[in-house]
Amino acid sequence: MVSQKANQIFQQVIETYHVLDSVDQAFNNPYHPKEDVLFHLLYRKCWIDTVQWHYEDIIRDPEINPEDALVLKRKIDASNQDRTDTVEYIDSYFLDHYKDVDVKGDARINTESPAWGIDRLSILALKIYHMQEEANRADASADYKAKSQQKLEVLLEQRVDLSTAIDQLLEDISKGEKYMKVYKQMKMYNDDEMNPVLRSRK
Repeated sequence: MVSQKANQIFQQVIETYHVLDSVDQAFNNPYHPKEDVLFHLLYRKCWIDTVQWHYEDIIRDPEINPEDALVLKRKIDASNQDRTDTVEYIDSYFLDHYKDVDVKGDARINTESPAWGIDRLSILALKIYHMQEEANRADASADYKAKSQQKLEVLLEQRVDLSTAIDQLLEDISKGEKYMKVYKQMKMYNDDEMNPVLRSRK
């Protein structure tokens, strides 16, 4: 099952990141793109999400220096673009993987592609990791930890449901019962020509 391996890789990424717990640490992907292209992309995807998760923590510091905040905002913008690109690479992998499937005449399209489901699974892994931390915080009240534990249980249930839905979608695609398309995000605000502010600076 793709979701089982994805969840394993996401856990691997998050635990590896928190050894140093620094947004400035080096990125080392243990999966070679020519040998394990999907695993390589899944690892990269979750690493991007994990670093950005901590960018978002830092930028919410009410005492952050405005100049530092601007630099960080640029990093978040770049990270968002990298995240989107990686999701599209994952979908391109699935498109190629299932390119020879005989799609049935009554096949249906899904509301989201497999990779965007996997994107949500990666974010969910981060929520689970950090909610587990909150549930175990030594300096938190018993009430706070109990509420965090309740939230954690909901997140864990959500992961089961989302994992099942992703695997079912991929199975349906493999049988030709559903088909997929990839619509490039075409983010206009990153484009030198489409963003009027950037265009005016040229």
